[in-house]
Amino acid sequence: MDRKGYIVDLGTMDYAKALDLQHLLWSRRVEGEVPDLLLLLEHPHVITLGRRGERSSLLISPDVLEAMKIPIFHTERGGDVTYHGPGQMIVYPILNLKEYGYRLISYVSELEEVILSVLRDFGIEGRKDSSNRGVWAESAKIASVGVAIKHWVSMHGLALNYATDLKYFDLINPCGLKKVKITSMEKILGKEIPREKLLKSIIFQFQKVFKRDWEVKGLKDIEK
Repeated sequence: MDRKGYIVDLGTMDYAKALDLQHLLWSRRVEGEVPDLLLLLEHPHVITLGRRGERSSLLISPDVLEAMKIPIFHTERGGDVTYHGPGQMIVYPILNLKEYGYRLISYVSELEEVILSVLRDFGIEGRKDSSNRGVWAESAKIASVGVAIKHWVSMHGLALNYATDLKYFDLINPCGLKKVKITSMEKILGKEIPREKLLKSIIFQFQKVFKRDWEVKGLKDIEK
């Protein structure tokens, strides 16, 4: 099992359901019941607060968010506040990092490298920022990284804006940063980004960094 890895496209999934699924699969990975996993999905509108997240990073009241039907979740991932929604590709790797020899900082750096490679596949030159985790392009943030690692097994991951409605970022100080600009692949390129093409690029670039015998599976296959 150690050399195997499963890739699962979950489509669009409610954040609460996806969080419960992550916890379940994390536990099973810790126990060795499943191999490394790569979950790919999108969420309906949601705002999440990481371990450093503060309500002061919200620019509107929770009552207004409730009226907009945008839930708020506190999570164990690193980082501050972020928005997830349609047109944003979420990647949740559930990996035993001990088998790769990674610690937290090197793992986050590798996730950023995956994003940079994906952007290059589409002709976008991204960059890292040593003072803020994630990936930037054209002086704006295009992807966020926030992870949790317990018993050497990772949870949460990265969020790449490919066709995101960017006005929702006006509801928060993204990653706790004031007046930060947010962008997307479609905004930079001025054209539609096919979801399937993006998925293929992410999977290809991920496999180059995290070497396993990766197989595409359905959710039912790994819930057995």
